[in-house]
Amino acid sequence: MAEYDVKDVNLAEGGNLRMEWAEREMPVLRLIQKRFEKEKPLKGIRVSACLHVTTETANLMKTLQAGGADVLLTASNPLSTQDDVAAALVSRYEIPVFAIKGESNQIYYKHIHAALDHKPHFTMDDGADLVSTLHKDRRDLLENVRGGTEETTTGVIRLRAMATDGALEYPVIAVNDAMTKHFFDNRYGTGQSTLDGIIRATNVLLSGKTFVVAGYGWCARGLAMRARGMGANVIVTEVDPMPALEAVMDGYRVMPMQEAVKYGDIFCTLTGDLNVIDKHHFEGMKDGAIIANSGHFNVEINIPALEEMAVSKRLVRPFVEEYTLKDGRRIHILGEGRLINLAAAEGHPASVMDMSFANQALSLEYMNQHAEELENKVYGVPEDIDRGIAKLKLQAMGVELDVLTPEQEKYLKSWEHGT
Repeated sequence: MAEYDVKDVNLAEGGNLRMEWAEREMPVLRLIQKRFEKEKPLKGIRVSACLHVTTETANLMKTLQAGGADVLLTASNPLSTQDDVAAALVSRYEIPVFAIKGESNQIYYKHIHAALDHKPHFTMDDGADLVSTLHKDRRDLLENVRGGTEETTTGVIRLRAMATDGALEYPVIAVNDAMTKHFFDNRYGTGQSTLDGIIRATNVLLSGKTFVVAGYGWCARGLAMRARGMGANVIVTEVDPMPALEAVMDGYRVMPMQEAVKYGDIFCTLTGDLNVIDKHHFEGMKDGAIIANSGHFNVEINIPALEEMAVSKRLVRPFVEEYTLKDGRRIHILGEGRLINLAAAEGHPASVMDMSFANQALSLEYMNQHAEELENKVYGVPEDIDRGIAKLKLQAMGVELDVLTPEQEKYLKSWEHGT
């Protein structure tokens, strides 16, 4: 096996048990793994994956390995790694992993370079750090790369910007854009796991609190829905009139962040942009305000500005840093402003990631078969893959559907029939 860098390989037993527990909730991925073991559609290819190192990701790595791929995994966030899972992949499955929870930014990029040293034929990214590092610093490896996949909204935005600039050197499938990904992973997964992270970090009662959700994309929709379900009074902030209108029609108060800071007890950013909560917002917040981020990067909260404003800072609970301002007000940042659902909790439930990672596995298979036909741009997941995953998930849940009769099919294809 190639080199690896994990916290402690002796943690493997616990990681393997948790992987088994997650696998029970991933029936679609299990079916794909079973087929991959027989057909070996990924035989002979090297895959470098930059994903959150969790139990669900570990089961994806096992699936790719079963398909014949030579897989290496590194973390896509310094705080998201589950060290026992990293150890299990190395010790039990001989999959090289470069990830340690809490690693410095320097080590984080050192690990990304280790993943690129694998000389991948395909990249699998979550946030596009692997792809951007490859294009900026390791261009000598580009001739070997045939394609890639991208897991999350932030990464897709970055990759589309690269494609628009003519900088993207190989095709990438935007797994995030699959219906079975953003409808379920983003809405239900992020909604539940973000609240899980906030509650684990703070142990605050949400009922009766004013909860400010920055953005109203699919992730934010899920969080707003779950926060309201826990009894919070939800305010949404937006810059786009269409999702803002939808938030209003969904029954939320919508206002600028500068106005929302007067009321908010808890804030969470989910936009993919930087400085969504900035210096002038901190200046207007109530004493005791709690701020978290569930967007991919911690730039959504201007923490450097808060550092300058604060007269003192202390860790009052694991993952809770308290900044005291000159006037005595205290502002609390959760998980260093990084993805709170992975920094302080375990990320999305396995049953949700089942569909997301089924999309990853099948998109990689598709890319391996069709990369030579594709241009250097960002593609959506083929519809037949997306719908096939939805069908398998329903079957696993014991849900049956109606079937169109020949007469109904004919009617839908015709134009002659009127009123």
